[in-house]
Amino acid sequence: MTDIIPNFATISRRYDAVFVDLWGCVHNGIMAFPEAIAALRAFRAEGGRVVLVTNAPRPRHSVAAQIARMDVPDDAWDTIATSGDSARLAMFQGAVGEKVYHIGEGHDAPFFEPLKMLSDPVSISQVPLDQAEGIVCTGPFDPHADPEINRPDFLYAKAKGLKFLCANPDIVVDRGESREWCAGALAKLYTEMGGDSLYFGKPHPPIYDLARRRLIEVGGADDDRIVCIGDGPLTDVAGGMGEGLDVIFITGGLAAAETRTETQPDPQALRDYLTAEQMSPTYALGFLR
Repeated sequence: MTDIIPNFATISRRYDAVFVDLWGCVHNGIMAFPEAIAALRAFRAEGGRVVLVTNAPRPRHSVAAQIARMDVPDDAWDTIATSGDSARLAMFQGAVGEKVYHIGEGHDAPFFEPLKMLSDPVSISQVPLDQAEGIVCTGPFDPHADPEINRPDFLYAKAKGLKFLCANPDIVVDRGESREWCAGALAKLYTEMGGDSLYFGKPHPPIYDLARRRLIEVGGADDDRIVCIGDGPLTDVAGGMGEGLDVIFITGGLAAAETRTETQPDPQALRDYLTAEQMSPTYALGFLR
């Protein structure tokens, strides 16, 4: 049974650490949510540790710089675990070969920066699709274009047996009032077409392994003292539940319409939605506050 709570402070003392999603919980892709910042600051003031766990397909230093521009202050978090770092580790270990075809936008260039934590990384070069040994996807070339436009290239790639490294399993995000496609939508299409997709962000285990390692660096916590916060049913909620962690489902994000969330979810709409999705997060809350 999922409990609807009025705010994070209601249950925060049960936990020593939080794995909190960024987009849809802490910011909307343009600016920070003041109430979310206040909630995280209050948690840290009482000794809690905040790990930002994001499916951003970039290194954590790049994410830190990005969220600073959105007015997410340094004193609202302790450390960051990104899907990008988890996927980069696999790429530089040769998961999709040395010659890769990159699907993504120019701002994702930091994904290919050298990874210092490996003593003998493979040498990665970006090449056209017809020369590639594998595909690295940090997001669509155009986040507003239907993923189906990639079908011809994906048919060719599947025929060559290319693996598809997905640096961001999110299907969509909302940037302000505009909904955009993410790398997960392309990986889903490639998989449905019979291709081999590799995932490293939420809800898959590698990013949670990374989050726990980053948490240890700032003090650590036992699993029964960690709570996950996120608005993505298929990523944040499914991932946290799969790890055996408590979860706060932020209903005012991606599922706002389905849960009829204005300030809080409608109880019956929430029950119907969770039943349909076959999910049972520990708590539900309209917005992080």
